[in-house]
Amino acid sequence: MVVLLGQRLRFFDTTLRDGEQTPGVSLTPKQKLEIAVKLDEIGIDVIEAGSAAASVGEREAIKLISEAGLSAEICTYVRALNSDIDAAADFGADSVHLVIPVSDLHIEKKMRKTREVVAQMAWDAVEYAKSRGLIVELSGEDASRADQQFLKYIFSEGVLCGADRLCFCDTVGLLTPEKVEVFIPPLAKIAPLSIHCHDDLGFAMTNTMAALKAGAGCAHVTVNGIGERAGNTPLEEVVMALEILYGYQTRIKKEEIYHLSTLVSRLTGVPLPVNKAIVGEMAFTHESGIHAHGVMREPSTYESVKPEMIGRKRRIVLGKHSGSASVEAALHELNYQADENQIREILKRIKQLGDEGKRVTDVDLMAIADAVLAIECKPFIKMRQFTATSGSHMIPTASVTLVVNGVEMTGAATGDGPVDAAMEVLRKCVADVADIRLEEYHVDAIRGGTDALVDVTVRLSKDGKIITSRGARTDIIMASVEAMIAGMNRLLEGRT
Repeated sequence: MVVLLGQRLRFFDTTLRDGEQTPGVSLTPKQKLEIAVKLDEIGIDVIEAGSAAASVGEREAIKLISEAGLSAEICTYVRALNSDIDAAADFGADSVHLVIPVSDLHIEKKMRKTREVVAQMAWDAVEYAKSRGLIVELSGEDASRADQQFLKYIFSEGVLCGADRLCFCDTVGLLTPEKVEVFIPPLAKIAPLSIHCHDDLGFAMTNTMAALKAGAGCAHVTVNGIGERAGNTPLEEVVMALEILYGYQTRIKKEEIYHLSTLVSRLTGVPLPVNKAIVGEMAFTHESGIHAHGVMREPSTYESVKPEMIGRKRRIVLGKHSGSASVEAALHELNYQADENQIREILKRIKQLGDEGKRVTDVDLMAIADAVLAIECKPFIKMRQFTATSGSHMIPTASVTLVVNGVEMTGAATGDGPVDAAMEVLRKCVADVADIRLEEYHVDAIRGGTDALVDVTVRLSKDGKIITSRGARTDIIMASVEAMIAGMNRLLEGRT
């Protein structure tokens, strides 16, 4: 086991600042507060809540978070300007992430100044921030392209002026582990040092881990690795790499990682890549017969991380690569009992669906099992009528008439769009019978021209149990409704 320093590693989360700089992402103050509370709950040391100088909304968010009574240190990004520092202090921040350009490229081309002027700006800003009672993390922007002697000079004098911490910023992802071994140790001897990496060339995680090994005591991270361009170092990956690969106890509440990840994805509107490490949909999903069989016998055969560690569950999905053991396990989970011949026939039909390029959902499996086992199922919900309206000057609205367990119900709902309205009205119509929640929604495939077939998959939950269902139509709204009703019928049957 590699020993990672003799110090307590810290986490500086910049999801609410660098993460929010992801193109198209804009969080409200209340959404920022919701994320900040969750970051605090899992054990983050420093939360960079935004840039107080950026907007009225940013200042409101920083004030809300600063007054929320969180254990984490609340930080805000500032330039070497007294007005930025005043805004940070006035709206309740504990600390400032004081960023100053340190490469000649940034100093000359962006700032149009000299090294001497920029250095003095940095030191003056440190002194002013300390006079306002703030903790100061002095950060070198584009540090990986800077003259390292000049960077060391700015940092050393900055500490003499009162800087509490330093930060090495690999602003455009040009750092390498080899450079880390040379650059980081001398700087880490000056004062506590953070590492801030971007993933432009896919090295953010690698460089962050290398810096922690080389003497940095704090990792700047974002949830899901969101951020400008290719993003930042992902919090969830650093935590689990430290815990699993290096045996370092991070003190982060790992079982809350997935909840935090999905919260940030939902509020930012940035979907998780299906193959994303740790938190992606497929991270703990197995289809291959050999893999699934191995995992069912001994999970560690094909899993380096236990899904329960981060608040997740293992999933065995069915398709053309599945084997009989996977089918038997899936049937058992859905409360079906089948003999060897029946399992063989169910597997044959599943492989046929897989060969057609289709994803086999829980509802597909249950329909196949019902047919093979000759089980007659009467739908709990039947749809009599459905309409959805939307337009440039209209609030998207959906109305439906359903027969729910023999009782006719009519309802209407609005939403962010016609699909959202449709999901909401269906959920409301069965609310008196069961609390069914839409956990995930995505369009799996769209093929063809303007009359393309739309394949919608939904994941629904009731009382902690989850089922996946699919709808396929040329109309995305009707495909969504079809998927919802099929899934709700299965949840309400009582089989799951």
